[in-house]
Amino acid sequence: MEQNNNYFDIDTYQTGKTAGRPHSQKDNGAFWGGIVVGMLGTLLVACVVILIVWFAGRGELKNWGDGNGASEKSGTKTYSNAKASGFVTDAMIEKINKLVDTIHNEFYLEEVTDEKLETGLYKGLMEALGDPYSEYYTADEYENIIQGAEGIYYGIGAYVSLDKETSLPKIAGVFKNSPAEEAGLRTDDLIYLVDGEETYGKTLSEVVSRIKGEEYTKVTLTVIRGGEELDLVATRRRVENPTVESKMLGDGMGYIQITEFDDVTTNQFITAMEDLYAQGMKGLILDLRANPGGNLVTVVQIAQNLLPEGTIVYTEDKEGNRRTYKSKGDHEIRIPLVVLIDGNSASASEILAGAIQDYKKGTLVGTTTFGKGIVQTVKPVSKDGSAIKMTISAYFTPNGRNIHKVGIEPDIECAFDGELYYDTENPVDTQLEKAKEVLKGLMK
Repeated sequence: MEQNNNYFDIDTYQTGKTAGRPHSQKDNGAFWGGIVVGMLGTLLVACVVILIVWFAGRGELKNWGDGNGASEKSGTKTYSNAKASGFVTDAMIEKINKLVDTIHNEFYLEEVTDEKLETGLYKGLMEALGDPYSEYYTADEYENIIQGAEGIYYGIGAYVSLDKETSLPKIAGVFKNSPAEEAGLRTDDLIYLVDGEETYGKTLSEVVSRIKGEEYTKVTLTVIRGGEELDLVATRRRVENPTVESKMLGDGMGYIQITEFDDVTTNQFITAMEDLYAQGMKGLILDLRANPGGNLVTVVQIAQNLLPEGTIVYTEDKEGNRRTYKSKGDHEIRIPLVVLIDGNSASASEILAGAIQDYKKGTLVGTTTFGKGIVQTVKPVSKDGSAIKMTISAYFTPNGRNIHKVGIEPDIECAFDGELYYDTENPVDTQLEKAKEVLKGLMK
């Protein structure tokens, strides 16, 4: 990931590569009734906490203590010498100090450090935006994101995204031969608990940071699958994230799966295309299912190896300023193309699928995509290694479509059959089979 470059949420924030496929979930009414009641109780408590953090964290606390201005009172730090700057007023600083003192002196459940409270202020500031894609990263969280974009990290090998219906984190994809796959995790499993701690109301970064950990340690994920609650234990280990997989399917059909658009993806994609052409590829299936997104620069580079001359995507910010990304067309694909998409295909994968559809360079097969048509940028904000991710613009397909909260509809609808896919004796990927059927027709 390139700092200060626009990129699409890697949702974010995944700990591995996609291998599983989404499948329909049938909710159990009685079970979900209990879950909803529990969530409402949790939400009431969370709202109180968020209100406290929000009032404390509304402004950017510039010059909030100069290192020498902190004094000790009742075992806590106060910031009487801090200077107000910009939005922050003396009254706000006084209120924050009172809140800190009250928490340290009276909060019953656990000891709270000043560091944790300070982080809460910054996170509260970003939460006040009401945007699930804008958030504050501690130095450790930011480092994890950088490591993930470079393709190597320690975890269980699963993508995590946010489920729109329940607001719970869910498994968006599972890396082949990963600890997640070995533990029995599947795409669309809702993550209810991580080592016994509830995930509801947590950011994706917070959930993923709990799932990651030291190599060879274990983590227990309590997931909801088809209305049933399952405890699945995975052993963390080093995960290398080859974001592109390729193979020949026979009859001259090549297959490339892109699981994420990271720094390493472009070269992996070009290499895969060269290898498939060398093996006699006459048509291509490009699999973007469960691809949560990634770097804008990366998806543009890959699109330049597929599209004709013209616009790939353009963005517009709050002032209406437009930035356009184009293809020269000198690497336009000249063989039939079928693109697989589903409800977990988001942001950067939607850019690529949308551009291919607008130029009629390929046929989209599957189900409607997630619908994330906004752009985030990640910027370091302090010498301490922390950073923020913030939504800064919307993106549009070459034909001017903004697909945010709408998604991209496939040219050919084809649902995924989870029962057939997870059949241990004769697994069948119904969407891939449909893509092969369509591609054969185009190759005639």
